Amino acid sequence: MNEYDTFDDGLERFVDPAEGEERGDPALRPRNLDEYVGQARAVENLRVYIRAAKARGEAMDHVLLSGPPGLGKTSLAHIVAEELGVEIRPTSGPVIERGGDLAAILNSLGPREVLFIDEIHRLNRAVEEVLYPALEDFRIDVMLGQGPGAQSVSIDLPRFTLVGATTRAGLLTRPLRDRFPIHFSMEFYGADELAEIIRRSADRMGIDVTPEAALALARRSRGTPRVANRLLRRTRDFAEVEGSGTVDPAMVKLTLDRLGIDDEGLDPMDRKILETVAHKFDGGPVGIDSLATAIGEEADTIEDVYEPFLIMCGFLQRTRAGRILTQLGRRHLGFPAPEGKLF
Repeated sequence: MNEYDTFDDGLERFVDPAEGEERGDPALRPRNLDEYVGQARAVENLRVYIRAAKARGEAMDHVLLSGPPGLGKTSLAHIVAEELGVEIRPTSGPVIERGGDLAAILNSLGPREVLFIDEIHRLNRAVEEVLYPALEDFRIDVMLGQGPGAQSVSIDLPRFTLVGATTRAGLLTRPLRDRFPIHFSMEFYGADELAEIIRRSADRMGIDVTPEAALALARRSRGTPRVANRLLRRTRDFAEVEGSGTVDPAMVKLTLDRLGIDDEGLDPMDRKILETVAHKFDGGPVGIDSLATAIGEEADTIEDVYEPFLIMCGFLQRTRAGRILTQLGRRHLGFPAPEGKLF
């Protein structure tokens, strides 16, 4: 155990980008493209596509947003609707269990409205079959009656824009992926971008935060706005109870040390993954199922939540043979590279 391993795995994981109160907090979301920080290529291209669609009086082409959780896919979907001046109908892949459920949603859409489907990779095949003609021809086929007398009736839909969000683009079927003319892969944020987001959120929440503290928080926020906002809230708690109320660099250090988050933004579970690969599997390669069993976590959770940041930092590599701990990963843990192994 090191200085950061201060709490049990059963407690809240403060740097988990997949969950948190900010996910549903509209007060912290940017309201338009001008307020949106980061993802410059996606924002500038969307600005063009939105203006073109509005000038023609048409629905914008369907958009697929992919990338790790917490990078602003939901916010961007709401902004698309806001900029187009239409309503947004949010739902998610797991909620739409049957083709009839999707048909009812599609039939309720107004002209040029935005349908947002989060976790779109979790749609089942029967639902996808209903979605295909809706996306291409703006119609759905509905079966009336049962048995030999059943008839298929085609219902026309108003032209709409589907915005799909996924953390696992590789799990999308090829036919579904090909029906999105616009696709943006969301990237992790830089420290300066996150510091700007933190300062804006602090202003909206009435938190007094120094520029140095905002940057210190940003550097330990895993490149993810949702994590940055959550750490800002927790630092505010410590500042109000154990400080003067102002979030400064000393309060940031105190808070994140108490939460077990190190200088790179890694928490005990991140370090557990790296240490397990180092100790139990001699630095790798190790298959994802073996790693999941060794640390007592679901393989999908490791792939979706933990690995993207560890790979981005250069601490872990995915290879065909399995996961490998890199030289950077070993140095971060304070382990020397074993003789004769180059990773």
